[in-house]
Amino acid sequence: MPVSRPIRARLRAALFAVVIALAGAAQVARADFIGHGGMVRAIDTTPDGRTVITASFDFSARLWDFGSQAQIAVLDAHQGPVTGARFFPDGKQAVTTSDDGLAIIWSVPDGREVRRLQGHKHKVMAVDVSADGRLVATGGWDKTVRIWEAATGKELRVVEQPAPVNDVAFVNGDKSVAVGDHDGKIGLWRVADGAAEGVLDGHRRGVTKIDASRDGRLLLSASIDRTVRLWDVAAQKELKILTHSEERDGQVYAVAFSPDERQAVSAGRDGRLVLWGLEAGSIVKTIPAESKIIWAVDFSAEGRFVLAASSAEVATVWHLGTGDRIGLQASDKDAPKPWLASSHPGAKLFSSCANCHALDAKSASRSGPHFEGLWGRRVGAVEGYNYSNALMGKSFTWNEKTLFALFDKGPDKFLPGTKMPVQRVPDKEQLTQLVDYLRVLTTTPPPGAK
Repeated sequence: MPVSRPIRARLRAALFAVVIALAGAAQVARADFIGHGGMVRAIDTTPDGRTVITASFDFSARLWDFGSQAQIAVLDAHQGPVTGARFFPDGKQAVTTSDDGLAIIWSVPDGREVRRLQGHKHKVMAVDVSADGRLVATGGWDKTVRIWEAATGKELRVVEQPAPVNDVAFVNGDKSVAVGDHDGKIGLWRVADGAAEGVLDGHRRGVTKIDASRDGRLLLSASIDRTVRLWDVAAQKELKILTHSEERDGQVYAVAFSPDERQAVSAGRDGRLVLWGLEAGSIVKTIPAESKIIWAVDFSAEGRFVLAASSAEVATVWHLGTGDRIGLQASDKDAPKPWLASSHPGAKLFSSCANCHALDAKSASRSGPHFEGLWGRRVGAVEGYNYSNALMGKSFTWNEKTLFALFDKGPDKFLPGTKMPVQRVPDKEQLTQLVDYLRVLTTTPPPGAK
């Protein structure tokens, strides 16, 4: 008997999850946000930067801890590929959209289904949440945008569109919704009554993604015409045209404002992340991130990292200062792991450190510098390692005091600009144990050895 496409997709996702679970049982270092069994089409980060949501064609969305890149919950209720995902402003809920015609609101971090928004007659491709968290806007290939009351799931209004919808965003202080569609136009519609307010006309082909500034006065749009455009929404005026390279397959599928809204990142078919300075309208940095299509991007809360979701079935994290990939899986699967057999109370916490740091200089390289000789080593002293500018000019050494401060304050506060993800240990007793285990593990011979 032939197996239906939905069942095949779910079987594939389940098999992939088993493989990852077995890898975890073997204590393989985690790499990126791994767990999906299909292309990852959407990604978003909570305002505090701690939690990430990804949406995939494997019919699931997933919640992740940003610091450890560990999976928190699987959101598994859609009956089709999941196309969009967005957190509420308070980070306590998220909403997803799918080919199955549904939008679903979920509780965070437990991943419990809260309510369904049902009304679209075709694929739901996009979603946004108002700044106050009271409204949800969805857009679909049924040529409609629908406004919902988040607390009840009540459909407040349906706004008919001239073409299938690819993305939506609240703008003008949530008084309007911007709609990017197949025909390359961005329509502006009044939320209160669904009245047309204007059209942002400039793209020559379909609009794939839009992103609004926090106050909704500015809008970024991406298109398969190889451009990103910056708009003044109130004036309905095009401010900048940012053109991807004509020498490559430059169709753009993803764009996002940086937290300070002075920069933007875009990506698409060629797998490159392009960082733009918006005032000058010029490229600041290009990172060759993937060999496959990047469908979605987002900045970390403080703007040091960019997250990319792609056809490679994973989401990756990139440090903008160096262009390095964070959490890249090492190839030394059989390397010694003494912390697994240690009775030291700090050994369990060390497993998170092992994701990004090798124990010695001979082991396979990871995204962080190796730990050989860490205790008493000057900061930024591992030869050949690509440190961020944050460590340049620093002269302190790693010891009990500095390592405690690193995890107590958080890397982003202790060394602003570092490419180390934000990983704090708020429990002072546990932190003291971790620091002591680092001393034991990285001192040769260990203190007190005969």
